[in-house]
Amino acid sequence: MAVLSIQSHVVYGYAGNTAAVFPLQRLGHEVWAINTVEFSNHTGYGAWRGQVLGAALAEDLTLGLEERGVLGQCGAVLSGYMGDPEVGYAVMGAVRRVKAANPAALYCCDPVMGDLGRGFYVKPGIPDIFKREVITLADIITPNQFELEALTGMDTSSFAHTRKAIDALHKRGPKVVLVTSFRDGISPLSTEKIPPQESVRIEMLASDGTGLYRTGTPEFPFAAGMAGSGDLTASVFLSRYLETKEVGRALEMTTASVYGIMEATFKAKSKELRIIQAQEELVTPTASFEVFLQPPAV
Repeated sequence: MAVLSIQSHVVYGYAGNTAAVFPLQRLGHEVWAINTVEFSNHTGYGAWRGQVLGAALAEDLTLGLEERGVLGQCGAVLSGYMGDPEVGYAVMGAVRRVKAANPAALYCCDPVMGDLGRGFYVKPGIPDIFKREVITLADIITPNQFELEALTGMDTSSFAHTRKAIDALHKRGPKVVLVTSFRDGISPLSTEKIPPQESVRIEMLASDGTGLYRTGTPEFPFAAGMAGSGDLTASVFLSRYLETKEVGRALEMTTASVYGIMEATFKAKSKELRIIQAQEELVTPTASFEVFLQPPAV
């Protein structure tokens, strides 16, 4: 089955579709990519050229796929950085068209809005459309800790609070929630609680509504501006979940692959993810990390 990936695209480096398409392909998926922006490089460099491609193009390309009669071959839709609020409506339209052609298809939403230390970096209106509409269509949602707080308006300064925020997302529609970054004791929207640079551990949490799984890895001290890790994580998790249908197993496999690529990137002192050079980490990761099923909340 194919994956329809609707995200940003950069000519140089790895972010959006450039960080998501190859991992999906390497893991055996046909990928149909629709680009929401076309930039020379990701915005972490502070300067870039290009343009937001807009909702009309995304809608037109999706219609073209429908006219070819191929949407029934699509097993999942993956969305990421949108660039403009109107693109959100185009994404929702694409999801509805795909699900009409294949009711078993999944929608994996990476609600790209901002991050710890940077705050929001999307246009006004995008956070609101995620909160009000987009996430209600999602089967899988993959926020980082900052985005989890932004979507729910709830504190995530402890594991117990974060668990409540995850439960709140489930109630909005998503069957699976993957928190792609979690640091205990931090409230991402409070600048007074930003962790020190020497923080050495980062965790991921995954829930299917019946079980909550937790794992962690060492955190590499990348300089500000590194991009694409969330896009990479969402694509690998979607692939592994499609393969296994098990949240805990998908989390375990995703964590190992992402860590392997991040380690290769750090060792190379690269400003861009080493996805191509470390591509074997996608298939047969060299590291492994135990995933723990958390006991039910009291």
